[in-house]
Amino acid sequence: MTSQATSQTVSPNVAVWFEIPVTDLARAVRFYEGVFAVGLIQEPCPSGMTMAVFPAEPTAVKGCLIQHENCTPSADGTTVYLNGGDDLSAPLARAEQAGARIVVPKTLITPEIGYFAQFIDSEGNRIGLYSMR
Repeated sequence: MTSQATSQTVSPNVAVWFEIPVTDLARAVRFYEGVFAVGLIQEPCPSGMTMAVFPAEPTAVKGCLIQHENCTPSADGTTVYLNGGDDLSAPLARAEQAGARIVVPKTLITPEIGYFAQFIDSEGNRIGLYSMR
Protein backbone atom coordinates (compact mmCIF):
# COMPACT_ATOMS: atom_id res chain seq x y z
CA MET A 1 0.00 0.00 0.00
CA THR A 2 1.46 3.37 -0.94
CA SER A 3 1.47 6.44 1.28
CA GLN A 4 -0.97 8.05 -1.13
CA ALA A 5 -3.42 5.19 -0.63
CA THR A 6 -3.16 5.34 3.15
CA SER A 7 -3.88 9.08 3.26
CA GLN A 8 -7.17 8.73 1.38
CA THR A 9 -10.49 8.12 3.08
CA VAL A 10 -11.46 4.47 2.77
CA SER A 11 -15.05 3.79 1.80
CA PRO A 12 -16.93 1.13 3.78
CA ASN A 13 -18.06 -0.29 0.40
CA VAL A 14 -15.97 -1.22 -2.61
CA ALA A 15 -18.88 -0.49 -4.94
CA VAL A 16 -20.72 2.83 -4.71
CA TRP A 17 -23.13 2.69 -7.69
CA PHE A 18 -24.27 0.12 -10.25
CA GLU A 19 -26.22 0.29 -13.50
CA ILE A 20 -28.07 -2.68 -14.97
CA PRO A 21 -28.57 -2.11 -18.71
CA VAL A 22 -32.03 -2.75 -20.16
CA THR A 23 -33.61 -2.56 -23.61
CA ASP A 24 -37.18 -2.06 -22.36
CA LEU A 25 -37.28 0.02 -19.17
CA ALA A 26 -41.00 -0.51 -18.50
CA ARG A 27 -40.66 -4.30 -18.80
CA ALA A 28 -37.54 -4.33 -16.61
CA VAL A 29 -39.18 -2.13 -13.96
CA ARG A 30 -42.16 -4.53 -13.79
CA PHE A 31 -39.77 -7.49 -13.50
CA TYR A 32 -37.60 -6.03 -10.71
CA GLU A 33 -40.51 -4.53 -8.78
CA GLY A 34 -42.10 -7.99 -8.81
CA VAL A 35 -38.93 -9.83 -7.82
CA PHE A 36 -38.00 -7.52 -4.93
CA ALA A 37 -41.49 -6.32 -3.96
CA VAL A 38 -40.37 -2.67 -4.04
CA GLY A 39 -41.15 0.39 -6.12
CA LEU A 40 -38.34 1.68 -8.32
CA ILE A 41 -38.06 5.45 -8.74
CA GLN A 42 -37.95 6.62 -12.35
CA GLU A 43 -35.76 9.69 -12.74
CA PRO A 44 -34.64 11.85 -15.65
CA CYS A 45 -31.02 11.40 -16.55
CA PRO A 46 -28.58 13.47 -18.63
CA SER A 47 -27.41 12.33 -22.06
CA GLY A 48 -30.77 10.92 -23.17
CA MET A 49 -30.65 7.98 -20.78
CA THR A 50 -33.71 6.84 -18.90
CA MET A 51 -33.34 5.16 -15.54
CA ALA A 52 -35.21 3.66 -12.61
CA VAL A 53 -33.42 3.70 -9.24
CA PHE A 54 -33.64 0.94 -6.64
CA PRO A 55 -34.77 2.32 -3.26
CA ALA A 56 -32.06 2.22 -0.59
CA GLU A 57 -30.99 3.80 2.67
CA PRO A 58 -29.19 7.16 2.22
CA THR A 59 -25.73 5.73 3.03
CA ALA A 60 -26.20 2.43 1.15
CA VAL A 61 -24.72 1.45 -2.20
CA LYS A 62 -27.29 2.44 -4.80
CA GLY A 63 -28.01 1.51 -8.37
CA CYS A 64 -30.48 1.61 -11.19
CA LEU A 65 -31.86 0.10 -14.35
CA ILE A 66 -30.68 2.18 -17.29
CA GLN A 67 -31.83 2.34 -20.91
CA HIS A 68 -29.57 3.96 -23.49
CA GLU A 69 -28.26 3.08 -26.92
CA ASN A 70 -24.74 2.63 -25.49
CA CYS A 71 -25.84 0.26 -22.70
CA THR A 72 -26.32 -3.35 -23.77
CA PRO A 73 -27.65 -6.11 -21.52
CA SER A 74 -25.35 -9.13 -21.23
CA ALA A 75 -25.08 -12.43 -19.41
CA ASP A 76 -21.32 -12.48 -20.02
CA GLY A 77 -20.04 -9.37 -18.23
CA THR A 78 -19.87 -8.29 -14.62
CA THR A 79 -22.39 -9.91 -12.29
CA VAL A 80 -24.13 -7.58 -9.86
CA TYR A 81 -25.27 -9.31 -6.65
CA LEU A 82 -28.43 -7.85 -5.16
CA ASN A 83 -29.63 -8.23 -1.59
CA GLY A 84 -31.80 -11.34 -1.31
CA GLY A 85 -33.17 -10.26 2.08
CA ASP A 86 -33.32 -12.72 4.96
CA ASP A 87 -33.50 -15.70 2.56
CA LEU A 88 -32.90 -15.37 -1.17
CA SER A 89 -35.33 -18.23 -1.86
CA ALA A 90 -38.28 -15.80 -1.99
CA PRO A 91 -36.94 -13.32 -4.57
CA LEU A 92 -35.42 -16.19 -6.57
CA ALA A 93 -38.84 -17.88 -6.77
CA ARG A 94 -40.46 -14.57 -7.79
CA ALA A 95 -37.79 -14.08 -10.46
CA GLU A 96 -38.53 -17.51 -11.91
CA GLN A 97 -42.29 -16.82 -11.83
CA ALA A 98 -41.62 -13.56 -13.70
CA GLY A 99 -39.81 -15.45 -16.46
CA ALA A 100 -36.18 -15.43 -15.31
CA ARG A 101 -34.00 -18.41 -16.15
CA ILE A 102 -32.20 -19.72 -13.06
CA VAL A 103 -28.57 -20.40 -14.00
CA VAL A 104 -27.21 -21.10 -10.49
CA PRO A 105 -29.72 -22.32 -7.90
CA LYS A 106 -29.47 -21.27 -4.26
CA THR A 107 -25.99 -22.44 -3.27
CA LEU A 108 -24.20 -22.42 0.08
CA ILE A 109 -20.87 -20.58 0.00
CA THR A 110 -20.00 -21.41 3.64
CA PRO A 111 -22.18 -21.26 6.76
CA GLU A 112 -20.30 -18.13 7.86
CA ILE A 113 -20.63 -16.33 4.51
CA GLY A 114 -24.11 -17.36 3.35
CA TYR A 115 -25.78 -18.24 0.05
CA PHE A 116 -25.88 -17.03 -3.52
CA ALA A 117 -27.87 -17.70 -6.69
CA GLN A 118 -27.88 -16.33 -10.24
CA PHE A 119 -30.56 -15.80 -12.87
CA ILE A 120 -30.96 -14.26 -16.31
CA ASP A 121 -33.36 -11.32 -16.01
CA SER A 122 -36.05 -10.07 -18.41
CA GLU A 123 -33.40 -8.20 -20.41
CA GLY A 124 -30.76 -10.93 -20.70
CA ASN A 125 -28.48 -9.84 -17.82
CA ARG A 126 -26.91 -12.32 -15.41
CA ILE A 127 -27.93 -11.12 -11.93
CA GLY A 128 -26.84 -12.56 -8.60
CA LEU A 129 -28.67 -12.74 -5.29
CA TYR A 130 -27.03 -13.00 -1.87
CA SER A 131 -28.37 -13.78 1.61
CA MET A 132 -27.16 -15.29 4.86
CA ARG A 133 -29.91 -17.95 4.78
